[in-house]
Amino acid sequence: MQIKQLVALSLITLIFAGWAAGLSYVTALTVPVVVGAPVTVEIAKGDSFDRITGKLIAQKLAIKPLWFKCIAFRQNTYQRLKAGEYELPVGVTVPQILMLLALGKTKQHAITFPEGWAFKQFIEELNKNQSIGHSAELASAALASIADASALKKRLSAQGIDVEHPEGQFFPDTYYFAKYTQDVAVLKMAYDKMQRIIAHEWQYKADGLPLKSPYEALILASVIEKETGQKSERPQIAGVFTRRLQAGMMLQTDPTVIYGMGELYHGNISRQDLLTATPYNTYQMIGLPPTPIAMPGQDAIHAALHPDEGDSLYFVARGDGSHVFSATLAAHNQAVNLYQRNRP
Repeated sequence: MQIKQLVALSLITLIFAGWAAGLSYVTALTVPVVVGAPVTVEIAKGDSFDRITGKLIAQKLAIKPLWFKCIAFRQNTYQRLKAGEYELPVGVTVPQILMLLALGKTKQHAITFPEGWAFKQFIEELNKNQSIGHSAELASAALASIADASALKKRLSAQGIDVEHPEGQFFPDTYYFAKYTQDVAVLKMAYDKMQRIIAHEWQYKADGLPLKSPYEALILASVIEKETGQKSERPQIAGVFTRRLQAGMMLQTDPTVIYGMGELYHGNISRQDLLTATPYNTYQMIGLPPTPIAMPGQDAIHAALHPDEGDSLYFVARGDGSHVFSATLAAHNQAVNLYQRNRP
């Protein structure tokens, strides 16, 4: 009788243990392990499965190592977990975590390059971003002469960015990337997007433009970008510069002078600055400057290739961000007196 009782008790114990184990497994499959707030975990290259499990447990996730491993084997994700930084959202379960790591859906960081920024400002913004992997060639924000930075150009070329002068070749936008993505890889995103946009816009450009190539369109667009921040005015600005180029007139635009002055510019342009010949002084030369002077956005690019068809040849700033456009020098001088010299 005693032996039968022991056998029965053992069976009951086994049944209960099996039931408890099954319940625990079902719980591991279905119950969320991230509660309250998202959790960020970083998986290093070469981390073992047990090391990854330990990192998750260290983040106070209610993970049982045995079930975590069993579920991974069942999903066929055990040997497929990828390195990277992951943000685990509230409500996520163990199977979902494993699938997230197996698919490599890493946390995305962002960097924004505003329209009108120069390439040097792009570099400075990259260098400030702590989530980006920094290369030696871009490590210094004080690149005195981008055009002469041969090491930088070699680094860009290795990434598939073959440019003699990088100014104007990168599209201003917000870009998303995984942690430790190399700075030049982020630049490649901006470069590729600019090449797609300028190729598309060039394909549908207006007829009769005094522009010989997409690169010249970028040069003009960069000047338009720096001349006005108002989208509605860009076709008008483009129209003025297009007609000046067609007539063989000088562009006479301050932003090109400022760009040519480089570090010598401290907020004001003097008469001597306007008289000093540089490759970018459009008060001393006819035609476009040799390179873009900033990174133009799509509106400025579109305006350069679809200029306003009016007759204005001049414009002057009102002081409120907008401009007065004139077809004759006499009308322009009157506008200058009114808005720049405070004389009627």
